[in-house]
Amino acid sequence: MSQRFDLPKRVATLRIVFGVIWLIDAGLKMNHVFVNEFKADFIEGSAGQPGWLHWWFRFWTHVINTSPSTFAYVTIVLETLLGFSLLFGFARRSGYIVGFIFSMAIWAIPEGFGGPYSMSSTDIAQGIIYALVFVALYGLDSHLTSKPAWTVDNRLERRFSWWRQVAEP
Repeated sequence: MSQRFDLPKRVATLRIVFGVIWLIDAGLKMNHVFVNEFKADFIEGSAGQPGWLHWWFRFWTHVINTSPSTFAYVTIVLETLLGFSLLFGFARRSGYIVGFIFSMAIWAIPEGFGGPYSMSSTDIAQGIIYALVFVALYGLDSHLTSKPAWTVDNRLERRFSWWRQVAEP
């Protein structure tokens, strides 16, 4: 492969494309339907789950019931921030960690771990895949032998040495 598109640029391309996906997802949620249906999505994720998981879904339904619209808006804001972090390479370390945790929460709560599983199940939902991409980006970024490509973090690290703790995996 030519030096013009070396590993740091490939990792940056994956990061940027993933950021665009998160921004599209956040943009699609920016409407009254998502906010109004937020609680119903959680209830739907719990439908048909095995009995030993009912406590988990009851707990989260109770938490969401305290203010469903607040949780919906927090979801939109968090997805937007993650998208911009990925797109611009801003606070990558923190973004990858928060993105992983948030993706696992999406998979484990409203997506109901992708289940319930039966003979007619066809996928495990996207939250777990998103979490794996965040892990892959963290791992790839942490093993680069040269500076990461196309990041705001590079500029900030030159000005503020402490920023490296926030930026670098």
